[in-house]
Amino acid sequence: MAEGKRQNAAAKVPVATPNIGPSGIVSMETALSGAIGARIRLTTNLPSTPTLEGTLFTACPVTNLLALSTSTSTFHILPFPSIQSFTLLSLATSTTPSPTTPTTPLPLSTLQARLANSLSAAKLADSRRAPKNAGKDGQEIFDALSRTLQTRWEGTSIVVLDAVEIRMPWRVGDCRIGDGKGKEALARVKKVLEFERKKLAEKPGGGGGNNGNNNNRAAPVVPAAVPMGGPRKGG
Repeated sequence: MAEGKRQNAAAKVPVATPNIGPSGIVSMETALSGAIGARIRLTTNLPSTPTLEGTLFTACPVTNLLALSTSTSTFHILPFPSIQSFTLLSLATSTTPSPTTPTTPLPLSTLQARLANSLSAAKLADSRRAPKNAGKDGQEIFDALSRTLQTRWEGTSIVVLDAVEIRMPWRVGDCRIGDGKGKEALARVKKVLEFERKKLAEKPGGGGGNNGNNNNRAAPVVPAAVPMGGPRKGG
C-alpha cells in the first residue's frame, strides 16, 4: 500500500514547461526572430523553392519578410505566410553574415528628386495620350506631329507650338490661330500636317489620309454582264 501511494504521488509531480504565452503556441515570426544568424532549413509553399537551406540573415515583423543567405552572394527574400515550417540546423555563430556589397543609405534629397522625375515622366506620358473620343486616327496624327513639333492635347484639339489649334478631325482645313497671331507657325503646321497625313494614308490600314470620311475611297468595280449561251449566229 505504501509503495503504491509513493508511485501515485510521484505521478502527480508537475513538469516544468516554458512560458510560451496564453495560446501555448510560439508564432512563426517570434521563432524566426530568435534564430537570426543560425543555419536553418525552410519548407515553403512556393513551387519554385519548396525547400531552402541557409543562414537566416534577418526576420522583420514589420514587413513580414525574412532574408535567407544560401551562399556568400545569394539571398532569398521570403514573406512569412509562404513559410510552412523550419528546422534549426545549427546555432548562430559569433559573426552574422553580411552582404558582399555594403549598402549606403541614399540622401533624402536624392530620393525626392527621383520621385519628382518619375512623376514628371508619368505626367508627360499621360498628356500625350489621346482622349477616348479621339480614337486611333487622332493618336497617330498627334504622334506624327510631336516628332518634330511641340504638341499637346486640349480636349479633342491638338495644339501645336502653343499657337496653332487643329480641331477634330485634324485636317489641314481644321487649323486655326487666335487673334491673327502665328501666321508663320500656321503655314508651317499645315505643311507638316499635310505631309504626315499622306504618310499615314500610305501605311497599311492607315486612316490619317481619309480626312475622317470615306470620300476618297475608290468606287467598287462592277463586272460587265456577259450574255449566256455564247454569240448569236447570223444578223
